[in-house]
Amino acid sequence: MTTLTNAERRHLKSLAQRLDATLSIGKLGLTDSFINTVNTAFASHELLKVRLSNLKEQKKTLAAELAQKTDSQLVWLIGHVAVIYRKKPPNK
Repeated sequence: MTTLTNAERRHLKSLAQRLDATLSIGKLGLTDSFINTVNTAFASHELLKVRLSNLKEQKKTLAAELAQKTDSQLVWLIGHVAVIYRKKPPNK
């Protein structure tokens, strides 16, 4: 996956400000079930906000690991919320 340009990152941040955090990582962390839930959410959305409130101390590493495991890019980590992006594949 290509790296986002600064202009793309700014645009995605502005879009993310209007979104609610739709997913929340539980006390168990990045389980296979949660990764599957994120991948399912990416089927209908390119931009997701994920709340990391239960694991505040590990938020930086968890956000990066989440992006890596879901083949997405970490756009922004603000407070206890990570914004991740994965471009939808073109329709065939």
